[in-house]
Amino acid sequence: MATKTSAAKTAEMTALVKEGAKNDAVSVPKGDAENQATGPKTKAETQAGKALMACTMYSGCSVSMILVNKSLASSYSHMYDGDLNVFLVVIQAVVAVVCVEICKKFKLVEYPAFNLETARLWAPVNILFCGMLFTGMASLQHNSVPMVSVFKNITNVVVTFGDRFFFGVKVEPLVLAAFSLMIGGALAAAANDLSASPLGLFWMGANVFSTAGYILYMKFATKNVKLSKFGMVFYNNVLCTLFLFPITLFNGEMNIFMSTPALHTSDYYMKNFFSGFVGFFLNFASLNCVAATGPTTYATVGSLNKIPISLLGYVLFDDVINSQTWMYIVVSMMGGFIYSYAKIRAAKQRTKESSSS
Repeated sequence: MATKTSAAKTAEMTALVKEGAKNDAVSVPKGDAENQATGPKTKAETQAGKALMACTMYSGCSVSMILVNKSLASSYSHMYDGDLNVFLVVIQAVVAVVCVEICKKFKLVEYPAFNLETARLWAPVNILFCGMLFTGMASLQHNSVPMVSVFKNITNVVVTFGDRFFFGVKVEPLVLAAFSLMIGGALAAAANDLSASPLGLFWMGANVFSTAGYILYMKFATKNVKLSKFGMVFYNNVLCTLFLFPITLFNGEMNIFMSTPALHTSDYYMKNFFSGFVGFFLNFASLNCVAATGPTTYATVGSLNKIPISLLGYVLFDDVINSQTWMYIVVSMMGGFIYSYAKIRAAKQRTKESSSS
């Protein structure tokens, strides 16, 4: 066999080096390739898990708050003439401030001291909340409860298009189909009791837009006001107290409370403290849900809360569930399933687009 010349050996070694460099340039370790392939999917699944947790927490706190308030009303409303709706909101806000301040004192949470500029930025949230509260009360005085339920579902549509207009969120056709089904179900369930006056329609329209404004501005505030979630809970309840406490003096609710000895009991105080404690978590859960999912999902979860409230009211308070209520529950559940499917499908589509780009 002929011996290779020095030039031939050099050429052969050069070729081998080039081939090795080529292989190194195009090869990716199997584990890294799998991580790259599954990276976007894992991120999407993490976000979906956070969104589900936020919705579950908000729904649980919201339902608990309504049931606690219903227990308070059923236990004590016969002891006085009138109502204490605003007074109870003030009590819950004060308790929430105390809770968040105790957490800060023990360094469980952190947020800056009260600042007027921050309060100015957050104030529209509370102003719109007060508007939502009072227009809701007025609409119930001038409309039937089923009519109010119909308009509550219309609020979701307004929030959806507001989310599209202000934040550029795409509106999926299936989401509109889900809302149409829920509104149709509410109309069918209320077919025999759709009574309203022109004044009632005015207040109901005002409630729709104040509620939508509250939810949409809350999204803006959670993204633009530089505060932790617990800082937002602090400002939300401090401002709520400042805005609503004077109203309890003018509308007579404070006088009703002070002049009713039956309410000055440890049992009443403990139940109010517990409702405020739940309200503290509800504040956090609401802000977290809006930040994690968006105004549309937040509003939809709020509407669907009527399902567990109706069922738990039947179990705990012997509330009657008639055929119309059952129809509303079934149709709302169907609408909720369609909405969930639309959001899951949209999330998968975004993941697919992200991985292909």
